[in-house]
Amino acid sequence: MDPGSNTIAGPITAEAAPEDSGGHRCRGWRYFDRVYCISLDQRPDRRAAARRQFQGVGLGEQVEFVAFQRHDENRERGIFESHQACLARGLAAGAETIVVFEDDILFDGFDPAVLEDCVRFMQADAGWQAFFFGCLVRGARPTQYPAVIAVRYRSLAHAYVVRRAFARRLVQQAWQGRPFDAVLSDLLEKAFAARPAFAFQSDSPSDNTRHSRLERLRNVFGGLRRIQRANEFYQGHKRLIIAGHLLVLLAMLLFLL
Repeated sequence: MDPGSNTIAGPITAEAAPEDSGGHRCRGWRYFDRVYCISLDQRPDRRAAARRQFQGVGLGEQVEFVAFQRHDENRERGIFESHQACLARGLAAGAETIVVFEDDILFDGFDPAVLEDCVRFMQADAGWQAFFFGCLVRGARPTQYPAVIAVRYRSLAHAYVVRRAFARRLVQQAWQGRPFDAVLSDLLEKAFAARPAFAFQSDSPSDNTRHSRLERLRNVFGGLRRIQRANEFYQGHKRLIIAGHLLVLLAMLLFLL
C-alpha cells in the first residue's frame, strides 16, 4: 500500500479530539509524533467512549480520530486497511513514532510513571520495531527497564506504537486474507510491551461479525481484559506455575503409590 493511497471501502474522515479538560497530565505522551484512533463512521458512540478514555489519561488533545466506512465485503480486510491507512497518514506527516488505537480502547490501571519508563526505553533502544501498551503474547522476558518487557507478540492491535521504518513495511503489505495482528506477528522481530499493561479492549460488541462466536467465548471467560491480565500473569510467572503443577502431579503419583 502506498503511503499516500487509501484502499478502504468508502471515504475517510478525520477529526481531532477536543482539548483535554481534565485527567492525568502525563509528559510521556509528548514523545509520540502522531496518535490516531480508528473508528467506524457509523459508530459515534464508540468515538464518544474513546474520547472519555483518552481524556482520563491526559491524551485527549493529541489524538486524531480517523473514521472509515464499513468494508461490506470483508470486515477483516477493512480493519487491516484501516490500520495501514493510519500508519500511512503518520508517514506522510513525517512522523518517526506513530501510535494507533482502536475505538474500543479501555485504560485500566494507567500510571504515568509506567508510561514514562516505557518512553525512556524507546528513546534509548535504537532497535525496537513496535511497542504495545497491551496485547496477548506467546512469551515475555524482563529488560533493564522495570516497566518494559521484551515479548513474542501473539495478537491484539488495539494500542501500539511503531517506528517509521516498521510502519513503512506494514503499509507495503498486500492483503492476503490474514488479519492485521497475524501479519504483525509474522513481521515483528523486536517487540516490547508495558508491564503492567494499561490498555485493553472493552467488551463493546465487535463490528467484525465473522468472529461473533469467538467473542461469545471470550465473554464466557470474563472478557478480553481478564484474558489479557491472565496472559500477562502467566507469562510473568510461567516457571513457578509449571513447577507448581509438576509438584501437584508428583504428589498425586506418590499418594497413589
